[in-house]
Amino acid sequence: MAAPGIRRVGVVGLGAMGAGIAQLAIEAGYETIGREVTEELGTKARDRIAHFLQRKVDKEQITAEVRESALSSLTLTTDLGDFADCDLIVEAIVEDLGPKLELFAELERIVRADTILATNTSALSVTEIAAATSTPERVVGMHFFNPAPLMPLVEVVRAPETDADSVTRATALMERWGKTPVVVADAPGFIVNRVNRPFTIEALRILEAGEAGISDIDAAIRAAGYPMGPFELMDLIGIDVNLAVATAIYEGLGSPDRLRPSPIQERLVEEGRLGRKTGAGFYAYHDGQRGDAAADLAVAGGERSTELVARIESAIAIEAELALGDEIATADSIDLALRLGAGHPSGPFESGRAHG
Repeated sequence: MAAPGIRRVGVVGLGAMGAGIAQLAIEAGYETIGREVTEELGTKARDRIAHFLQRKVDKEQITAEVRESALSSLTLTTDLGDFADCDLIVEAIVEDLGPKLELFAELERIVRADTILATNTSALSVTEIAAATSTPERVVGMHFFNPAPLMPLVEVVRAPETDADSVTRATALMERWGKTPVVVADAPGFIVNRVNRPFTIEALRILEAGEAGISDIDAAIRAAGYPMGPFELMDLIGIDVNLAVATAIYEGLGSPDRLRPSPIQERLVEEGRLGRKTGAGFYAYHDGQRGDAAADLAVAGGERSTELVARIESAIAIEAELALGDEIATADSIDLALRLGAGHPSGPFESGRAHG
């Protein structure tokens, strides 16, 4: 599907996520401008992209000529003024509302009136970000999942004032890039970060109550067809990151007790035990390899595996029903998002139908 009127793409912020988005754009044949605050950071991002494209050459997924053509489509800059002729700009800077508001206000002064302004936020309000501009109708969310070149899902977020044309063009572009877009209303956590929140929250509740241990819960979830257990997942993405997202969604939805962040997470963050990146979290890590579960969080015995999985999946199903009732997305979109964005073997509504 063609992406109407989009030929030149800008990416602001070339960290791991922004570089991945820029890689997607140049691989799809789009002239792309990537902006970092220093030339050194921009060069580092380009080298990262070149490295991952070379890996695709080595695996015979693309040719060396395709790699060189893609890299030649990428222009680096430190000047936002160079985005003046972009048709779409994706913001991928720090997940902090203040800097995003400043950036969107500045971009509006620079770009054309028909340029789509997109934010890659995973938890902040697209509506609030759009309010920094006088043209909120052309602001959308485009929430990629990490790593962006590999994860198939993109949540295209429609704020109340976003016009249908901006959503259509953004969705068409994602299809052109080989992604699976799902359209979601602007609401805390969108689909995946909200509906999948009980995957970790309910597991933490079980641990808090001493009903099962870290390793038992993770093993039960893996055996049920999930790529990893909730504690492995939190250690991988960072317990501090997980807690920040959990807190934002909890507060954004009015502080419902079912989504209350866990004091266990808060204690680990205070102690600097953030997971793999610090060598300790729910598990210990040695030379990058996972060891035993943390001794101070050990729980003997516990519920049977089927009961553990049922509790966690039931909590996810309840959140899915609430999200559907809030009209953030269709049941089919919620199922698709949980499969592609969180690795669930089936979506909550699919599972419900399968079990009557």
